[in-house]
Amino acid sequence: MARTLVVKATAGSDEPERCAQAFTVAGTAAAAGVEVSLWLTGESAWFGLPGRAAEFDLPHSAPLPDLLDAVLASGGRVTVCTQCAARRGFGPDDVLPGVRIAGAAVFVEEIMADGGQALVY
Repeated sequence: MARTLVVKATAGSDEPERCAQAFTVAGTAAAAGVEVSLWLTGESAWFGLPGRAAEFDLPHSAPLPDLLDAVLASGGRVTVCTQCAARRGFGPDDVLPGVRIAGAAVFVEEIMADGGQALVY
């Protein structure tokens, strides 16, 4: 049975190194053939919107749009936290193609369903 690596990004441009680390782990795992689910929470929720990831810049870090694309192209999931999206005033019609909005119950379900592994950054 395939296991899923669930990566939860809790930081955005407010803590760029921690944010980039979450995206780098998710993108690298996806490129290596690991099933990945990337959750965007807190300030990283903004990166679920068109154009926002392209605004992120951290020296010596892979571009966030490339890392997001790697997860989505591999068949992985990218999810924005329901409450985080609501607090920032956006909904399902606003996010990038392939990105969904879901809550904590779905997060827990993903981890527990197949003995997956969660990393929180």
